Amino acid sequence: MESFKEKLRLVVNKIRRAPLIDEKTLNEILRDIQRALLYADVSVDIVLKITENIKKRVREEKLPPGFSKRELLLKIVYEELINMLGGEAKYKPLIRKGRTHTILLMGIEGSGKTTTAAKLAYFYKKRGFKVGLVCADNYRPGAFSQLRQLGEQIGVEVYGEENGDSIDIAVNGINFFKKKKCDLIIIDTAGRHKDEKNLMDEMSKLISAIKPDETVLVLDATIGRQAEKQAEAFNEVAKVGSIIITKLDGAARGGGALAAVAKTGARISFIGVGEKVDELEIFDPPSFVNRLLGFGDVKAIVDRFRAYEELDKKRLYAISRGDFTLLDLLDQLMALRKMGPLRKLVELLPGGYNLPADFEKMGEENIKKWIAIMQSMTKRELLNPEIINRERMLRIARGSGTTVRDVKALLKSYKMAKSYMKKLSKQRFKKIPYYGR
Repeated sequence: MESFKEKLRLVVNKIRRAPLIDEKTLNEILRDIQRALLYADVSVDIVLKITENIKKRVREEKLPPGFSKRELLLKIVYEELINMLGGEAKYKPLIRKGRTHTILLMGIEGSGKTTTAAKLAYFYKKRGFKVGLVCADNYRPGAFSQLRQLGEQIGVEVYGEENGDSIDIAVNGINFFKKKKCDLIIIDTAGRHKDEKNLMDEMSKLISAIKPDETVLVLDATIGRQAEKQAEAFNEVAKVGSIIITKLDGAARGGGALAAVAKTGARISFIGVGEKVDELEIFDPPSFVNRLLGFGDVKAIVDRFRAYEELDKKRLYAISRGDFTLLDLLDQLMALRKMGPLRKLVELLPGGYNLPADFEKMGEENIKKWIAIMQSMTKRELLNPEIINRERMLRIARGSGTTVRDVKALLKSYKMAKSYMKKLSKQRFKKIPYYGR
């Protein structure tokens, strides 16, 4: 995956260095993205869809005040990569104490099911669950021995039988661990290929017999885009609850496997990021894309865009006319702290205002102080600042760790801003567009 990461990071650097995101530059960047994704064995149709979406969105999306075209492009690339991997939703394990939960692992031979079974057991054991492992693989010589050794390493008991029918072994294992009041039973099965009809039929019978709470498909990242066909084939036999992608750390084609699985609509629950027993993690697309791009500030840029999108346009319109309370001011400051200094609030207001110098020079320390003061007020005080007398100021100052002088300064600045905006609204109101919902 390192080569794939490097190619995507070069794309990010190219966007950052671009003096202008014009049509020519955009096309060059899109070609670089295509090369990076194709290198990772992402299917051509997915690659084309992503780049077409990026191009369309860059052309059509409105650039908010205070943002650059480069930042907009980075945001769009970030979001489209997340969409490629199935969206922002993070897998949430359904295991609960007090009830025995059964997970059945299936997949092709060599996908890493047995190691994954131990990793999964260790993952839940660390979180306080009592776990049992069942080896229902009666085809591969040494399968039971391998799982038993892994179980000893992590301190998890393993049930298995040297000979016997896989269905009987699974049923016996479940009964064995239910008596021990295990929270979770993980069943490892024999590897089977989508074209091996007898083995696939056996899997179907096994699932019917034990009725697992979750059926998990284990896929090797090195198969790349072929993961889509495997996922679809296994899903026909048993409704796949989620998919674990293994060997992601050493597979250049891992991106293709992830994208192919997401394309089927299946949920990726975990990814294997190393050989050690603790190198299994819940799949979180935004976090994964952040690591691919290699820049924490890419997410920060996206957060700034989202903070802007969260602002209530009706309230901004009211603020622009000077018709706002301290509660409005508090809400907007809390949202805009994600975006930078207080002047951002003014930049977002319809009409394009410039506040007086003494108001505009408010530093971050003053903003923090303002928020603390307003958070110490009652809702009635926030909606009706005129009722705040000396006694209330003393209480507010004590609650916010500030002084009465600070409270007075906030109220004075609030009145000044409100008066100033009312004055400007009379001059410009007719030119200001209404931002309704």
